[in-house]
Amino acid sequence: MPVMAVLTFTDMGIWCPAGDFFIDPWRPVDRALITHGHADHARSGHGRYLATETAAPVMRHRLGDISLSTLPYGEVLRIGDAQVSFHPAGHVPGSAQIRVEVGGEVWVVSGDYKLHHDPLSEPFEPLRCHAFISECTFGLPVFRWTDPAEVMSSITDWWAANRAEGRFSVIGAYAFGKAQRLLAGVGPIGPILTHGAVEATNRVMRDQGLPLPVTVQVTPDLDLKAHAGALVIAPPSALGGPWIRRFGPASTGFASGWMALRGVRRRRAADRGFVISDHADWQGLNEAIRATGAEKIFVTHGYTSVFRRWLAEQGYDAEVVATEYEGEALEAPEVIE
Repeated sequence: MPVMAVLTFTDMGIWCPAGDFFIDPWRPVDRALITHGHADHARSGHGRYLATETAAPVMRHRLGDISLSTLPYGEVLRIGDAQVSFHPAGHVPGSAQIRVEVGGEVWVVSGDYKLHHDPLSEPFEPLRCHAFISECTFGLPVFRWTDPAEVMSSITDWWAANRAEGRFSVIGAYAFGKAQRLLAGVGPIGPILTHGAVEATNRVMRDQGLPLPVTVQVTPDLDLKAHAGALVIAPPSALGGPWIRRFGPASTGFASGWMALRGVRRRRAADRGFVISDHADWQGLNEAIRATGAEKIFVTHGYTSVFRRWLAEQGYDAEVVATEYEGEALEAPEVIE
């Protein structure tokens, strides 16, 4: 039976004709429903915004004085002839999948998502639907994440070994999401310093009541000798510029799903690469899609051609949709100053 088009794909973004709203649009629109606060999904210039309660503070911090309403997870809102609800995506705190129902037909826009446990983010909720719009940032079989607790233990051990030698441990991680996940997961063995972009996000999340350890922002007048052997968390871009030189001899690392690729690790010239991502791996993508029971799958960003072909081989009606979402990059586009 053909799947009715609840959502359509335009050059402005994903549009719902029945409710006349867009989901994560990349051009200015009147009404935008936002899955989460990363810059490729939550952009400036829209007339009205709707997001989850937990996503709102970071969005306001990034976008300024916007007209933003919030909707609790699971609560249904009628917009025109469409029924809309937000459900946890597990990507970052406050991230959501957006369920849209029109005339009994259900489509789900997943935004970005992951299935692995995260102590700060609300756990991913599988949703039954007729059509599922999915990222596939890591849509290749080579991307299979190990237990995040093991990765956090490896980072803690790396930090401890460097600390014993009096060296700083400088790790590159997204300023919003990944950095806070590291803070919540590493062992408390010494002081933690942060780049200004990371600390700005920390303040927003602490004000929301999210549990983060004490951190110290790196400023020009900070006495680094008093913090010898500290763990330093910064956006990936900071590790390639003059900012890192103030720490003298230091061990560097990157925390990213891309560290699963040996060539990427070599190009980054880091001492360590830690494979951890806020996006679903190959297994997670397939598991999430199976759980939807959807007949129609749209893949939006990542290894779209390969993943679409794989889904078609599994019997899905799968299509690639061109969007302006970026997934996980080593140069974080969502840095918050």
